[in-house]
Formats: sequence, C-alpha cells, structure tokens
Amino acid sequence: MTTMPRTRARIRVRVASPSVSAKTAAGSEAGANVSRTVKLGVLGGDGIGPEVVDAALIVLDAAETRFGFRTERTPFDWSGAQYLRDGRRIDAAAIDRLRELDAILLGAMGHPDAPRGLIERDVIIGLRRGLDLYVNLRPLILYHSRLCPLKDKTESDVRILVVRENTEDVYGHEGTRTGVGTPDERVSVEMSFTRRGIERVIRYAFERARERRKHLTLVDKANAIPIQQLWRTILDEVGAEFSDVERDAMYVDAACMWLVQRPERFDVIVTTNLFGDIITDLGAAICGGLGTGASGNIHPGRVSMFEPIHGSAPKYAGQRAASPVGAIGALAMLLRNVGLRDAADAVDGALVTAFRTGALDGVEARVGRTFADAKLIAELVART
Repeated sequence: MTTMPRTRARIRVRVASPSVSAKTAAGSEAGANVSRTVKLGVLGGDGIGPEVVDAALIVLDAAETRFGFRTERTPFDWSGAQYLRDGRRIDAAAIDRLRELDAILLGAMGHPDAPRGLIERDVIIGLRRGLDLYVNLRPLILYHSRLCPLKDKTESDVRILVVRENTEDVYGHEGTRTGVGTPDERVSVEMSFTRRGIERVIRYAFERARERRKHLTLVDKANAIPIQQLWRTILDEVGAEFSDVERDAMYVDAACMWLVQRPERFDVIVTTNLFGDIITDLGAAICGGLGTGASGNIHPGRVSMFEPIHGSAPKYAGQRAASPVGAIGALAMLLRNVGLRDAADAVDGALVTAFRTGALDGVEARVGRTFADAKLIAELVART
C-alpha cells in the first residue's frame, strides 16, 4: 500500500463518520444529501488502467458533491510494473487488508515485460478467490444503436445481464505438462465445479431475473462435457423455488449464434467461468466494443471489486487515449452495490444521455479522450 500522489490522481480524499459497511449499505436506499462514508480501495494496475480509474474518480467526485456522500480512498500499487520493480506478489495478508473496505475499483492488469498471465492470476483471480467473489456480473448495454454492428438492432434489443460463476472451472489452476519437447508432450488442467458453487450463483441469477424480465438462460456445453449436466440439474432444483421466472438452457455455441442473430431473446444469462469470459467479450462487441463493458466481482454483503472488462492496452498507456466508459460503468455498479442507488442511477443516466445526444461518439481510442469524456460525464452527473 502506498500514498496516492494527488497530482496524478486528481482526487479529493474526504473522511467522515460514521462509516457504513458494505453489508449495511447494500440494504439501504441512498438519496441526496445523505451523509455517509464509503471505504474505497483504488487499484489502477497497468497500462491504461490508472488513467481510466482516475477518470472514473472525476465522476465519483461529482457524484459525491451532488448526492452528499463521501469516500475514504486507499490506493494499492499491485501491478505488473510493481512486480518488475520489486518482485512483490500479492499474498493472504495483503488480501486480508481489503476485507476492511466496502468496495474496490480496479483498472486493468497486465504488463508486456512480466511473465505471461502471472499478474492477472495473482491479482484478479487471486482477489476473486481470496475474497470469495463468486459472482462476476457483466451487463451488456447498448448505449446507442449506432454503436451496434448488427443490422436493425436497437437499444431495446440488447439489454442482457450475464452472471458468470467466478471462482471455479479451469481458471487459476496451473495444470500439468509432461514430455516437454517430445512428440508425446501433453498438457492438462482440471475443470471442476461444486454443487455449492453452482447453486449459489444460479440462485443469484434467478434473483436478478426476478427483478427484470423474468427469464433466465443457462449456457453450458453439457452434451460434450458431461460433468456440466450438474448445472442443468441444479438449475431445475433452484428453479422450482422461482415459479415466476421462465428458465431454459442452451449450449454455448448456440448461445453465441443467438447473441449475434437475436440478442433480444436473452434477459439474464448464467454460465460457467470460462464460457462467461468468452460470451461477454462477444456481447461487448455487439454493444460497440470492449470499451463499453463493465463488470462487478461480487459477494453479496461483503467487499466486492468492480472493473472495466478491457485489458491494459499498453500501447495506449500515457496517451490519455482510452475511453473511460467501462471504468465509469464499473463505478456505477460499485455505487449501486454499496446502496448509493441515486448516485448510481445518475452515473448510468449520464452515460446514456452522452451517447444518445452524440456528446460521446463511441469508445475508440483517441488521444486526449480519457479525461475529456470523464469531465463530460461528471458535468452531466452534477446537473442531475
């Protein structure tokens, strides 16, 4: 943990009492002028990560002023660049410090000079598992029809919430490698699921579907991967408790086809860690690009972590060229998760307004856009 340079971050650290925990805040309605302090961890990471996080914090400043809450911001310096400097890796003691927070805002991880995947596994997967953030929530939002590469699709056609299981499957396992350099070289990694892990994420997905259009689709590959039949069994078991929610199941290859041909058929999707990672990138492309996408790594009632879905894009680092939309969307998810719903609605609404009025034309990289776009959204939030 380090001290965040004020000249770089351009944020205000404001402390007030009493503090509200994530568990308390998650169950409360937040309106304007409600005095509250949110304990926020700030983790910029690598490449464009620090820039888009700083941009999101400009919007957070505006939301604080408009809605009367405050944040106590604690910076953390874990990143590929930090690993190359001093070799430090995240450990259990470091993760334990995060449990004292209400939420974490993450930029992006990945440095071209660090061992491939090391930092991502250490930090992203490490925090997901270390904090038991079993839900990866990824809304697919089409802010304006002009952003969609699909013919004749409108904003109302792409309103999908993907609930991705976040702690199991093949991710984070080292696997084995034998016969290196020989014709018999072989690699393998275990794909594993637990009844507890599947049941809790499916139940979360049903609860979210009940709040929306009451339709839940399971995406799996149970025909070719027989162990995934357990997902279908548990879908039916939990579904019996949600008679008001329509449910169906679809193989992942068919789901990818229907996301392109008829995205409007989906409301809430629940799926495995691996498949969720893939189909949400496809979904982001339908919405105009990876720069539109935000995600939440969530354990309801506990500290949770929010991030844009894009990577560190090192070729754009330092140019202030990356769109901050994904990070700002992640901020809105964070605010909603800690109970600041009015502020979250204002940030989401500002993004929609900016795209639909043409003030934001897209999310393509363009030198100078990172903070210009953030200031535009901040101004809209301030006027809400």
